[in-house]
Amino acid sequence: MKTAAIIVAAGRGLRAGGDLPKQFQPLRGRMVLQHTIAAFARHPQINRIILVINTDDRDLLPTLPDVEVVNGGATRDASVQAGLNAANGAELVLIHDAARPLVSQRIITDVLDALKTHAGAAPALPVTDALWRGQDGRVQAPHPRDGLFRAQTPQGFHLDQILAAHAAHSGGALDDVEVALAAGLDVAIVMGDEANMKITMPEDFTRAEQMMEQDMDIRLGNGYDVHRFCEGDHVVLCGVKVPHSHGLDGHSDADVGMHAVTDAIYGALAMGDIGQHFPPSDPQWKGAASHIFLEHAVKMAADHGFTISNVDCTLVCEMPKIGPHAGTMRSEMARIMGMDMGRVSVKATTSEQLGFTGRKEGIAALATVTLVKA
Repeated sequence: MKTAAIIVAAGRGLRAGGDLPKQFQPLRGRMVLQHTIAAFARHPQINRIILVINTDDRDLLPTLPDVEVVNGGATRDASVQAGLNAANGAELVLIHDAARPLVSQRIITDVLDALKTHAGAAPALPVTDALWRGQDGRVQAPHPRDGLFRAQTPQGFHLDQILAAHAAHSGGALDDVEVALAAGLDVAIVMGDEANMKITMPEDFTRAEQMMEQDMDIRLGNGYDVHRFCEGDHVVLCGVKVPHSHGLDGHSDADVGMHAVTDAIYGALAMGDIGQHFPPSDPQWKGAASHIFLEHAVKMAADHGFTISNVDCTLVCEMPKIGPHAGTMRSEMARIMGMDMGRVSVKATTSEQLGFTGRKEGIAALATVTLVKA
């Protein structure tokens, strides 16, 4: 069935502290909401992702390929309804808090499976701690915990039913299960996960990072490329045009540094190399700018839930001199990859006049890339 994930990110999240709403604050090198989006983007049953944001936050958004962005309302109910209206054409919807970035693939699958036999479904955890009723800082009485659950998201529904439920509700619901119950819908409980926490307070960022470290997929990839010199008056290295007595010969723009980094990303993903994704036999890539290849590799990493932690590229040549241009190269590579410049290294060495680079016949490049998925 056609399924849309609606990620609600229009709240202000003031209790989390910081200068930005919590969903836009960094968590291990990426915005909280980017981690959340990635979790749904890599699930095979999710066809669309709809991000609901505050109109004032548009400028904070990074580039989000294949994500539909809609403006939220003054309340959570209004924001959810905006997302539901945008989901026209879907049969099922999963409504999820942007501030829950560690939602697992298992939870998403379990909610969708429950919707085969129920009008709604949501993850939850049974309450195991003792409960008290209290007043004025004192315990008044114990409270039974039997049958009590801690609600989580995503909360899943059939689109037509939850749309009608929201239209009939008076507003002010704490979540969409409350709206569904008020409309008489049957909502199944699936097992939640302690890791599927909602970031609310400043210390929750540290707790989320610790949870991510417990289950991390770390990949290393290396890339190597070489291009010979040809007639020309410049070379393109790591996206920067460098004046030189020769050019570099290649099917594309022969950016040997960018090619090595691109292949390192593909290698870390175990997904081949540039030649497989952009065959040199295809005339459309003749003279193409190499940032096209790099952007494709970066997107593939993101689509598979990986963050590029760092890049290290070494250019091997006698000439031209790389040092005066290394900073610009780092800046350009960081821009293209959407990374902090402090995580991108570009350096150079010679081969002591040995081999083809020593004879000034061309340039070689080696690159190492680290990918991390929590």
